[in-house]
Amino acid sequence: MKEKKGCVYLVGAGCGAADLITVRGLRLLQQCDVVVYDDLIDMELLAAAPPAAERIYMGKRCGKHSAPQGEISGVLVEKAGEGKTVVRLKGGDPFVFGRGGEEIQALRAAGIPCEEVPGISSAIAIPAAAGIPVTHRSVSRSFHVITGHTAASSGLPEDLEHLAALHGTLVFLMGLSHLEQITKGLLQAGKAPETPAAVVSGGNAAHPATVRAALQDLPERARQAGVQPPAVIVVGEAAALDLSATLERPLRHVRIGLTGTSAVTSKLKSALREYGAEVWTVEESLVEELPVAESLSGLCGKNRWLVFTSSNGVRSFFRRLREERMDLRRLHGCKFAVIGASTGKLLEQHGISPDLCPEVYTSEGLAWALAEQVKAGEEVVLLRSREGAAVLPQILREHDIPVREIPLYTLRSEPRTAEAARGVLDTLDYLTFSSASGVELFCAAHGEIPPQAVCVCIGEVTARALAKRCDRPFLTADTISAEGIVDAILKHRAI
Repeated sequence: MKEKKGCVYLVGAGCGAADLITVRGLRLLQQCDVVVYDDLIDMELLAAAPPAAERIYMGKRCGKHSAPQGEISGVLVEKAGEGKTVVRLKGGDPFVFGRGGEEIQALRAAGIPCEEVPGISSAIAIPAAAGIPVTHRSVSRSFHVITGHTAASSGLPEDLEHLAALHGTLVFLMGLSHLEQITKGLLQAGKAPETPAAVVSGGNAAHPATVRAALQDLPERARQAGVQPPAVIVVGEAAALDLSATLERPLRHVRIGLTGTSAVTSKLKSALREYGAEVWTVEESLVEELPVAESLSGLCGKNRWLVFTSSNGVRSFFRRLREERMDLRRLHGCKFAVIGASTGKLLEQHGISPDLCPEVYTSEGLAWALAEQVKAGEEVVLLRSREGAAVLPQILREHDIPVREIPLYTLRSEPRTAEAARGVLDTLDYLTFSSASGVELFCAAHGEIPPQAVCVCIGEVTARALAKRCDRPFLTADTISAEGIVDAILKHRAI
């Protein structure tokens, strides 16, 4: 058998929401063995990689280098050398001041097949999100992208005199710490003091901001506004334009933090962003499958209810059946129960329609529905999280129904997501919780609930868990679903 040869794709993730990545970049991400990712990407993209793919954080930010460039390149060479397909996921475009060229050179020197997949550069995307086009007819017929972060202590780019004389748009990346020097240098080189200019922090930055001012006033105005890096500096007549989106979005500029598994947060992100919200995952719950001593094929036969209390349980169950190469027709004698509609829909995707779904989507509601349906001699098998609510088996046993629990998975918090989110916690308007375990994992990761954020719970069980941790009023969705959480926020904003 021919040995698999590894390769590396440098993929640009664009700036901002996960769906700004290219179709090709997403496809490569969905097929990779390893993803080596950067700062300022939407962490939702990591969920697109296969569950078994290795995820390695090696971000590189001015003043916050987590790894030297040589070490990053070394990891890429090492993983590809193991015969793996590696995606190096970088914000913006890898070749626009992203040091992607250095990584490609290192890979080629090591004989590793590699390819760059372009992304939308922050030089274009960040100004555009603020309504600033880098080119515009009769205003700017060219644009020039310059690094504002150089080895020189002054931070000033070369040929500043030539840049100042240009009539197009000047875009400085990584230049916020040298904003005053850059501004002064342009003015001394002949740029008119009243030239329109802007500083824009956006995309996945923790503190989005847009400041517009005359060039001579820009540093002071940016200081007053408290603009934080990363930020893009725009100089030229185009900076006076405001072509921001005019679509009516009731949650525009509303900042929302999400908690839970990617299956839940991805739905919420998509829906909330359609309403204009700025959304971050501030606690990511990872599904960690547990070893099961017995073969799941032993569950086949009559007189048995297989019960799923989450979509995670459904995924884990059927993945294990595939591992055991078990024919699904052997389950024909079993009955199936689910806790809610979304879990039922996922079960249907595996070709099985649930026999029971309670009217109230809670463990208690499911328990009472089962108590009415389960016949004498039938056994209930709970296929769920190790931390599943005790009320479900308790009610069933009170009705003399045999119950067997098979913990398929547990949840743990992704520390990298929590660490990256700490800078935005004190800016959130809302914080959502989709499970009681999500409340506990958030508090374990961050301590207290941010005092300014209005919390939103998916249902009463989650609300009871939050009430133990938070003595302030909070919202509870009318329906136990991602849509219910979104509706609760929209209603609250409308008050």
